[in-house]
Amino acid sequence: QVQLVESGGGLVQAGGSLSLSCAASGPTLSRYGLGWFRHAPGKEREFVATINRSGGYTYYADSVEGRFTISRDNTENTVFLQMNSLKPEDTAVYYCAASRGVVTRSIDYGYWGQGTQVTVSS
Repeated sequence: QVQLVESGGGLVQAGGSLSLSCAASGPTLSRYGLGWFRHAPGKEREFVATINRSGGYTYYADSVEGRFTISRDNTENTVFLQMNSLKPEDTAVYYCAASRGVVTRSIDYGYWGQGTQVTVSS
């Protein structure tokens, strides 16, 4: 049973940066592909980024490509999301999740964190 805890959310002005972290406890995180999703009010949960077990492959949603970077440290059982050039439309609760593969559908992720709020002011 993997337990995930996100941190690092907050309030930032448009154009600014935030770095999210997601720490795992339980089985080693290196067994899992990892992803970040976000959920804004009135919208469906949205895929943001995913990374494979070794960290050698990443994939991003078009809306964040070039601005966000997903990375992981398997020795620290942690996954990160560096967010630059933030826009008001990035405002959402951000969740990390663990999957057996490298996938983009939320239904394919079996473990989820509790979420961390990111608010970008204009």
